[in-house]
Amino acid sequence: MIKNYFRIFFRNLKKHPTYTLINIFGLAVGMASSILIFMFVQHELSYDRYHDKSDRIFRVSRAWFNQDGAVSLHLGHAAPPFGPLLKSDFEEQIELAVRLMSTSVIIGEDDKVFKEERFFFADPEIFEVFSWEMLEGNSQNALSFPDGLVISASMAKKYFGAEDPMGRVLEVRVGSNVFEGQVRGIMADVPDNSHFKADFFASMEPVVNFYGGYEAMMANFGSNNFATYLLLKEGEGADAIADQLPDFVDRHIPASGQGVPASLGTQLYLWPLTDIHLYSNLDSEVEPNSSIEYVYIYGAIALFILLIACINFMNLSTARSAKRALEVGLRKVMGADRQLLVKQFMGETTLMSIFALLIALLLVWLTLPVFSSFTGKTLSLNLVDQPEYLVGFLGLVIFVGLIAGSYPSLFLSGFQPANVLKGTYKIGSIHEKLRALLVVGQFAISIVLIVAVMIVIGQLDFMKNKDLGFDKDEIAILPAFEEFTSNYALMRDRLIQHPGVEEVAISSRIPSGRLLDSQGAQAEINGTLTPINTRISDIHISHTFMEAFGMEILEGRDFDFDMAGDSTQSFILNESAVRAIGWESPKTAIGRQFNYGNRRGQVIGVVKDFHFESLHQPISPMVFMVPDSRFNQVAVKLRKEDKEATLRYLREEWLAMRPDYPLEITFVAEKFDEQYLAEEKIGAVFGFFAALAILISILGLFGLSTYATEQRIKEIGIRKVLGAGSWNIVLLLGKDFLTLVGIGFIIAVPLAWFGMNQWLENFAYHISVSWEVMAISGLLAILIAAVTVSSQSFRAALVNPVDTFRKE
Repeated sequence: MIKNYFRIFFRNLKKHPTYTLINIFGLAVGMASSILIFMFVQHELSYDRYHDKSDRIFRVSRAWFNQDGAVSLHLGHAAPPFGPLLKSDFEEQIELAVRLMSTSVIIGEDDKVFKEERFFFADPEIFEVFSWEMLEGNSQNALSFPDGLVISASMAKKYFGAEDPMGRVLEVRVGSNVFEGQVRGIMADVPDNSHFKADFFASMEPVVNFYGGYEAMMANFGSNNFATYLLLKEGEGADAIADQLPDFVDRHIPASGQGVPASLGTQLYLWPLTDIHLYSNLDSEVEPNSSIEYVYIYGAIALFILLIACINFMNLSTARSAKRALEVGLRKVMGADRQLLVKQFMGETTLMSIFALLIALLLVWLTLPVFSSFTGKTLSLNLVDQPEYLVGFLGLVIFVGLIAGSYPSLFLSGFQPANVLKGTYKIGSIHEKLRALLVVGQFAISIVLIVAVMIVIGQLDFMKNKDLGFDKDEIAILPAFEEFTSNYALMRDRLIQHPGVEEVAISSRIPSGRLLDSQGAQAEINGTLTPINTRISDIHISHTFMEAFGMEILEGRDFDFDMAGDSTQSFILNESAVRAIGWESPKTAIGRQFNYGNRRGQVIGVVKDFHFESLHQPISPMVFMVPDSRFNQVAVKLRKEDKEATLRYLREEWLAMRPDYPLEITFVAEKFDEQYLAEEKIGAVFGFFAALAILISILGLFGLSTYATEQRIKEIGIRKVLGAGSWNIVLLLGKDFLTLVGIGFIIAVPLAWFGMNQWLENFAYHISVSWEVMAISGLLAILIAAVTVSSQSFRAALVNPVDTFRKE
């Protein structure tokens, strides 16, 4: 039987190469697209599952609430006491608790010094919780030493080449703090499918010293910089612990001055390790995570493209049914029943699916490096290491065979032999309508994808070009250091001597970052100092910050170097803070008493609302003050003229001030753009796969229009003899197909409208789904269909009727 399938396949390929190749190539492109996307989805779903105890590992997060119960801040980090206290309070359920604190460092040996971002201080038990492979050294005690340092294999090669790293000492600089770490372990590189990647693990001892000792560290519930993980004991569930966390918080954090329990203002949550990458997008994460929403989107795209390819196959197979009607009639006369014919046609379809899969795997092999680079994932089509792919490919062939072959098989096997052999067989209207419905579905999917591409591009353009309320262009960011901040006035005067430097400012955070710092606030309301129950984020700035960023002071004034009180008792609020406090207007806020943290003073100015964070976030209430500490960034406003020369000057000055610290200059505009990389990628994915979906649809429409033209060639000849022009013929042949595309557009509009509005809700500020986008998408689909159909119609219209009748 299989031999017969091969014989029929090659016979059809020889007799009808165009249709056979369209079917196979369409299926191959659909399969290749689906394989690429499903490889990506499988990789996303595999995050952190390689850890032996992944099902027992949970991360602790911490949230804060406004008075109305709304979450004002939710961090993927917690304060240093929580890990040990959770282990102590729940010792029956928790086996281990470990903490990680990430930071950027300057590290090296002698003159080989680099800036590293993947540096973590960690508790000694970290390797008992996570299953990272230790290549050299003892994972049990490597970080128990005060100077313990574990480095990855790639870092060992980077710093020591072919030499043995064990026992070597690296100098580590964190801000103004310097310590030495001795390499006591080498681990394999952290796998790509990890929600954070580490190149260095250092003993927690330097952090304890930074906090002023273990007791001081364990009393600090305000420094939420520690990623905290719990390893539960076998058979224990997280829900039992989660239910007791409010009481746990109240046991260890005192109530407010008004007697409000701590658990009403802050709370802890437990996250399964394997959920973090796709479900946790909190206000702070060790590394940016992905989203399960995008996994669903990619999966839907793969399914859509595969369905379009299968629809092509069904349409072309049923459209050419007359070519095989006689074969079916003869087989039934010779004794073949319907079940046998169904098996034959399903077998032929499955055989074509196998050929299509082979071509698809070739396409995947050719495009996988580009796709991997684009997605930023390490994807591999290694069937030896990933034998589950073979099961997936088998499932794909079966799926395509069933979907693409079921309807044609049932349709073709249903022919009545008597009607076929008499020549009176006609395709029923229900089958014509079903084929039309499939074409409608094909183009509806394509139009939805076109709309999605246009909306994503429009939202990206909106985000990148929206007025943020300040001048983000030409602002270079340099890391701050103690010598600079403590002598800020002198350093500023030194830098602005260059004609390319317009202004210099320092601050705790820079626009484009997250607003993670806040303290308690009190404000004068109706003559009484009243606690403010809304979170107000604080930014420590120099006097020149507002001017450097071009921010607009609506009421009052900016900070002034010549007014000493501005550094000790003055505040500037944004409009959102004024509204959150409950003051009538920015004007009425000026001069009002305002206390924030340990600072007492008054409001001297109100700045117009601006976007400190990305457009994913609404504008938060903010307070600005000029302190003498906590400056982390230097902002240099550059003039547009000869910017490269100015940057060279900054590098030279930096080398003179900090020859031991590599300089990395970033720009505020680039930092904002980086926050939209996920949207850029999904826009490109939509664009690429929408183009493939349209290509497959065009192939199908081309095949159907070619066949329809062949069936009506005699009618065309008669019409031309009776005086019909070429355009009449083109319109005659094309109107039915264009009508179907129009119906597809009508179906696609509400689907695209709903889907893209759901996606746009991820942004606090976004465009709307306009009718113009819908209209352009529909016109584009109709134009593509018209060009495809008319290419065949024109060819038929130009045929000499004499030649047509001679053939007949």
